[in-house]
Amino acid sequence: MIIRTVRQADYSPISDLLMTTFSKSQNGYGGEAALVERIRKDPTYKRRFEIVADQAGRLVGYGLLSNVIIENENQSKTGLCLAPMAVIASHQRQGIGKQIVTELEHRAALAKFSFISVLGWPDYYGKLGYQRASQFGITPPFPAPDDPYMIKAIIPNGLSGVHGTVHYLRAFGM
Repeated sequence: MIIRTVRQADYSPISDLLMTTFSKSQNGYGGEAALVERIRKDPTYKRRFEIVADQAGRLVGYGLLSNVIIENENQSKTGLCLAPMAVIASHQRQGIGKQIVTELEHRAALAKFSFISVLGWPDYYGKLGYQRASQFGITPPFPAPDDPYMIKAIIPNGLSGVHGTVHYLRAFGM
């Protein structure tokens, strides 16, 4: 299996992977495939932040980072959010998701971004070093439970002095 940057030929298999994986999840499918299509049209979209886990030509995992801004009355700081990220059911619990997240974090750090936010499973993302965003005075722009709204500094002191409300791309519909 390899983790690689997305190719245009992957677009349809990615949509299938997202629809299938999220449909079978506890929260259900929430339009993740359409979200990805909208993010790709945003001027800030960077293909290097969209990756797949490819096992002999079959996509078994996927992850995408897109820009967010954390803003307060005095400042704003651009970072990234991880959404969506998915691994097909038959390949879960094999470390593929961790490889995807680790590779995206590496790429983000190389591009000089300082943090990544995620709305996801606290037990899973907590093991990867993500913490409740509220601990840093960071809040979502929508009602969300505290535990799954998480953030991680991906460079030293990446969250130093950062606090405020997270603002997503228009693609998210907010």
